[in-house]
Amino acid sequence: MLRRDGDRATDSGLSSFGPTTCGRFTALPVLIILHGPMSTPGRVGNALRAMNHPLDIRRPVFGDPLPDTLEHHAGAIMFGGPMSANDTEDFIRREIDWLAVPLQEKRPYLGICLGAQMLAKHLGATVAPHPEGRAEIGYYPIRPTEAGRSICSRWPDHVYHWHREGFDLPAGTELLAEGDDFPVQAFHTERCFGIQFHPDVTHAMMHRWTTRGHERMSLPGARERAEHFAGRMVHDHSERVWLSAFLDGWLHRPPRVQTPANGSGGSIASLAAE
Repeated sequence: MLRRDGDRATDSGLSSFGPTTCGRFTALPVLIILHGPMSTPGRVGNALRAMNHPLDIRRPVFGDPLPDTLEHHAGAIMFGGPMSANDTEDFIRREIDWLAVPLQEKRPYLGICLGAQMLAKHLGATVAPHPEGRAEIGYYPIRPTEAGRSICSRWPDHVYHWHREGFDLPAGTELLAEGDDFPVQAFHTERCFGIQFHPDVTHAMMHRWTTRGHERMSLPGARERAEHFAGRMVHDHSERVWLSAFLDGWLHRPPRVQTPANGSGGSIASLAAE
């Protein structure tokens, strides 16, 4: 069954659609939470627009309010930023507290880097720098867990990072991907996900980040600028394929709990079936 815009229909009841002025159907907007005046949703925004999801962009750091409910949104994505989830500014505390909304309403939420750290902190986990001061700035390997592969099969083996803080796995959540210096790379609880890496980065964003943030590349463990662009040529395609599959499943095919024949517990079925 197809919707009138050609996308696959969903029987989940969690994505609503309505007619546009041209008579086609479009998806609910996705709430986009950014942390800088020049920040953009990058490749994530491009992928969502391709799915016909309008973007409702908010910047709480500049006073934009966050909605009391996600009833009128398909989901929410909180992006990265130079600040820390441990900072004491009011907007940081407001964003962390606001995460109760998608968690309680069981709505799709995706935290990218800082957004993942805020989700981890909201759930009671420790967010902190690496004990030896190491950073992940550039491309680094990740390893999906069995749970991660059950949610999305096409994981890249290297992803792009830009951070020097990480977090413990929050209690009651499921680890989806792990790394070396920062073991928790992706996790979820129901429809709320956190990823430590940056699938949102476009080629132009990489130029901007490595120019304006050049001092970060002198941190222990960080990659030199040339390695960022060399790594992109090798790893970007697989990261882009993963992002497309993941976003489609995250918004349109919520996880279904499968109960084993012996009745002991459950596991997450494919979120982005191939």
